[in-house]
Amino acid sequence: MNYIQTEIDGVWLIEPKVFCDERGYFMEAFKEEEFNEHVGNVHFIQDNESKSSFGVLRGLHYQKGECSQAKLVRVIKGKVLDVAVDMRQSSPTFGKYVSVELSEENKRQFFIPRGFAHGFLVLSEEAIFTYKVDNAYTPQMEASVRYNDETIGIHWPVAEEQLMLSPKDKAAPLFQDAVYFE
Repeated sequence: MNYIQTEIDGVWLIEPKVFCDERGYFMEAFKEEEFNEHVGNVHFIQDNESKSSFGVLRGLHYQKGECSQAKLVRVIKGKVLDVAVDMRQSSPTFGKYVSVELSEENKRQFFIPRGFAHGFLVLSEEAIFTYKVDNAYTPQMEASVRYNDETIGIHWPVAEEQLMLSPKDKAAPLFQDAVYFE
């Protein structure tokens, strides 16, 4: 696998080696020893999967405090724009974001460490999105920040009127009112 450090320290783009022939393809999606050698020791405890249709925007979500989660995300079917926002006040990239396109074609993975808000927008007719997490979901520790907050300035490549969001995501706090990490 090819491990590419993004412009925000700790956030990685991972490109697997894909072996294709007339039968299809084969790739290693995760290899703990290699991952830990490049990214650091992360103990994933759960795999999650979601299916969404075009224009669905999920995010920007995170877990507060000790319930924070690191995530390794990828797309099995379709295409998404995936975004990680640095919520660590002590970071030189506090409030900045990284976005990458993940798809069934490019088979890229995106590692988002603890201390980041995360979201994705479906760009294909539908997408199946899967991710590993290193901490259990704790509903009372859930937090979010508004997807279209001008302070962050994320460019979502789908017209606002085509976006589909949950009521909770539409009402998420602005960045200035969000809960930060130290």
